[in-house]
Amino acid sequence: MAQLDKLLSVMIQKSAEALYLDEDQPSTLKLEGNDAPVTKPLNGPQVVGLLKEIAPPQAAANLDQKAPVKFQYTNVEGVFLVRAMLQSNKWHCQLTVDDKGDFERRTGMFRAVDLETGVVTSGAPAPAPVADAAELKDPAKARVEMERLLRLLVETGGSDLHLRVTEPPILRKSGEMDRIEGPKMTDPQLTALLQSIMPDRNKKEFAEHNDTDFAYEIEGVARFRANVLKDRKGIAAVFRVIPSNIVTADQLGVTPEVQKLCYLTKGLVLVTGPTGSGKSTTLCALIDLVNRSRSDHVITIEDPIEFVHENKSCIITQRQVGVHTDSFKSALRAALREDPDIILVGELRDLETVAIAIETAETGHLVFGTLHTTTAASTIDRLIDQFPADRQEQVRTMLSESLKGVVSQVLCKKIGGGRVAAREILLVTSAVSNLIREGKTFQIPSIMQTSKRIGMMTMNDTLMDLVEQKLVEPKEAWMKSVEKAAFVAALKVKGHDTSFAETEPPAGTGGTPAQGTAAGGAARPGGVKR
Repeated sequence: MAQLDKLLSVMIQKSAEALYLDEDQPSTLKLEGNDAPVTKPLNGPQVVGLLKEIAPPQAAANLDQKAPVKFQYTNVEGVFLVRAMLQSNKWHCQLTVDDKGDFERRTGMFRAVDLETGVVTSGAPAPAPVADAAELKDPAKARVEMERLLRLLVETGGSDLHLRVTEPPILRKSGEMDRIEGPKMTDPQLTALLQSIMPDRNKKEFAEHNDTDFAYEIEGVARFRANVLKDRKGIAAVFRVIPSNIVTADQLGVTPEVQKLCYLTKGLVLVTGPTGSGKSTTLCALIDLVNRSRSDHVITIEDPIEFVHENKSCIITQRQVGVHTDSFKSALRAALREDPDIILVGELRDLETVAIAIETAETGHLVFGTLHTTTAASTIDRLIDQFPADRQEQVRTMLSESLKGVVSQVLCKKIGGGRVAAREILLVTSAVSNLIREGKTFQIPSIMQTSKRIGMMTMNDTLMDLVEQKLVEPKEAWMKSVEKAAFVAALKVKGHDTSFAETEPPAGTGGTPAQGTAAGGAARPGGVKR
């Protein structure tokens, strides 16, 4: 929750006309023509910090440049108009609300807030149940109801919203599923909700194929990546939150060595990991770093567009597959005629796309891409194995020259709540390049273990660091490890309890959890799962 949300709650409850944030003055509510201070005096950085927490990217950039800003901010309280500018070298900001005191009707919740402290003093009851199908026949009402659920997802800090027949709405928070109390949803209800926000192109695609992907944005709240599908019970959907404010590489904990990859003039950089591991967020942070620090043309090819990048030092061209182009491969081929310096390919999903990406990286462009692989070495094998046997030697040679780095990541549950990324980092040195060319990728983990001084990290080393920093429980780190036996041995050396890894699994699971590499997976030399 943004810090300003507490003051905006007070504003709603008191039916105030406006909230003022003036540098070197207390924040003040305008109540029936009178001023009511609600905080201690704020200095300039505090005012700017409060605004940047809720500002869209371009407005945040204007604040950094000390330029006047005007934007809308939406939270569960309603829609607010924000204006701010420097006068006599001091910040002055005004927030006004359009729908005073209507919080309870629109959200089905009520929170009492202490006027002096801004602290919530009464817990919020469960959100109002979803309106019935008869009410949702009105598309406008259905859209408001759908947006209410999406706002609730953001307000509660969830990452995903699951909607399906015979279940109430379900939020994923810190990796765990959390059902909202209330009646189960019906097929007509859910169909009306989803149809109210689905673009016409996706309605047609869904009618033909029974699944579709699209992005939806609530201005001032967030963008959402949506997948709508049909299963045996009826229609279903999953919404993933894409925050409006881009998280920087430093805030994500991306190492300086990985950040340096953004300054290359050519080559292939891959961010890999399972679905939901934060690949898009990491790539977004890297593109944002490029956008702030270089003066180039960046083309992104995505399905759908997730994070929106405003032009800063760079020109950003964002294309969505199915809307602005037919496919990844056709957009990538066309990109070469569009004067690009840097190209982001949302997914290297077929042989032709991989081939064009490697060739593009070889011919003087920096290419970022993603794959659903779990380790750096297996990423290289996956790329090569997509090609016919008679082309693989040539591809190895090309890849050894064009590949510059691989970042493989997973998300771990943090102690105390939230999640943190664990990253395996491969930087392609001459030694790694030779191993790729000679088909000896199974030796890459050994090179990584002996190259920590230049920024390489194995996944086990990163997971152990998180355990030692008391950010992640040993069992959680062990569950995310690929080379489990080696990780258990490392935990024992550090004096951690490993009894969870020594428990016999249920019959039929094929060995103890500590055996082999990834559970149930056969291993090649060097522990790379295939």
